[in-house]
Amino acid sequence: MPNKLKNPIIPGFYPDPSICRVGNDFYLACSSFELCPGVPVFHSRDLANWEQIGYAVTPENGFHVEKNCGNGGVMAPTLRYHNGLFYIINTNYSDKGNYIVTAENPAGPWSNPHWLTDVPGIDASIFFDHDGRAYIIGTGDVWDNGTGAKERGIWLASYDIENFCLAGEPVTIFNSALRTGASPESPHLYHVGDYYYLVIAEGGTEHYHAVMVARSRELFGFYEGNPANPVMTHRHMGFQCPIINVGHADLVDLPDGSWYAVMLASRLIDGECKNLGRETFICPVVWERDWPLFSPKTGQMEWEYDAPESLPWTEYPPVKEREDFDNEPLDLIWNFWGTPYEKFYQVQNSRLRLRCIRQALAEDIRPMAFEAEKEKDRFVSFLARRQLEPDATVTCQMMFQPEDTESAGMAVVQAMNHQYHLERAIQDGQQVVRLVLITEDYELQPYMPGFTSKTNREVLASAAWEAPEIILQIKMEHEKFTVNYGAGTESLKELCIADGKKINPEIVGCMTGTIVGMYATGNGRESENFAEFDWFEMI
Repeated sequence: MPNKLKNPIIPGFYPDPSICRVGNDFYLACSSFELCPGVPVFHSRDLANWEQIGYAVTPENGFHVEKNCGNGGVMAPTLRYHNGLFYIINTNYSDKGNYIVTAENPAGPWSNPHWLTDVPGIDASIFFDHDGRAYIIGTGDVWDNGTGAKERGIWLASYDIENFCLAGEPVTIFNSALRTGASPESPHLYHVGDYYYLVIAEGGTEHYHAVMVARSRELFGFYEGNPANPVMTHRHMGFQCPIINVGHADLVDLPDGSWYAVMLASRLIDGECKNLGRETFICPVVWERDWPLFSPKTGQMEWEYDAPESLPWTEYPPVKEREDFDNEPLDLIWNFWGTPYEKFYQVQNSRLRLRCIRQALAEDIRPMAFEAEKEKDRFVSFLARRQLEPDATVTCQMMFQPEDTESAGMAVVQAMNHQYHLERAIQDGQQVVRLVLITEDYELQPYMPGFTSKTNREVLASAAWEAPEIILQIKMEHEKFTVNYGAGTESLKELCIADGKKINPEIVGCMTGTIVGMYATGNGRESENFAEFDWFEMI
């Protein structure tokens, strides 16, 4: 049996993939939005098996990100290699905007951000031509629609890579592949044969997402769209298609001359939901008549393809299911939500201790402030990892005795304040274990003028529980969440059954995916009390 590329190649909330090859090694980076560390970096030898090797932005190199500002943080990185250095260009909506970080080793350390104050717009990408010259491709309101107004389009400018600044005026090279094309974005540029090829996304990152291609013989010429556009999309396959939101592609060539494309897509759950968010998929690409043809023969993203025979099959240890907190540093799968500006956690005596800091896990969403001062309290006492499959059982053992307003436990989180909290707390003067549903009412996105929101908290079920030690468990079977608790794993009781649809991105309206983890909070009150977690497991 031939080896297979099985989609998604990187499961879970790992969107906006960008890929490059150095010799026989492939490297890939993804968006991480409000999670810290940010921009996870992966390595592969065969395009099928991937291992996370690090993060491009961390507190150590000055990474600032704020939690719960909606679709904020870092998104749409481009990863490239040139003359011994790896480059990632990206946008940080919690800080100064567009930036570049560099590294000799993609596992890190990465440089402090070089802020690109003269690079406007979103989804900036970097391109190195065959002669070594560098260029920036960006997205912004640069297209003159003939009425005097500007519409979104793609621009290109020479770039001084030594001084990290534009070396020429931006030139508009494309608007959209379709006459009514919406949201042209995520541009990548390639020089293949006699042409420069521009690959972009259109249609927005939801159901109408698509991959478009244009080309020009001149780098700064206006690019002609492929008559076959969109070259990859599932928007014509209906809302029940099991793979949706396909788009945001990046191309890579193999040593044998063959080509592949990585892109984001989502797995549909129960015909309507995509709790896991946008994930990383792959398909083969061939060239016909000087145009790239995505997923030949079917023209759609398949669940699997034959793996390239020219690459050495290289497996890595599977993602860790259980964490016993025996030592630090913790595995790379773990993230904070927002940059932690104080040490609220400890790993000691084979336990994770989370302090009940003032910040609540579900504080009201604030408008996104692009030019505001950094807020250094926009983090929570929360350690989480991504949900990787539609069916997952998450269990932890906790020691905690709540006081006053404190609560601690396990949380299933989407951005935009849609969360489930399975927690220990004091309710009506009684020590309880309970499930709380948090939702948010809003009309405009946080980056729109006039944004307001209202946070809703509903206790769905509760039971008396006095003992400090407790097992917490949420068994997620697609959208059916069975919530259990007890003194031991063999004596769990059902607290309730909850609806996973309540926190799915189709309702929430966010670009992230489910993260699950452990938290502790004083809910507005500073405390020195700790919740201790003996172990955490996701199977």
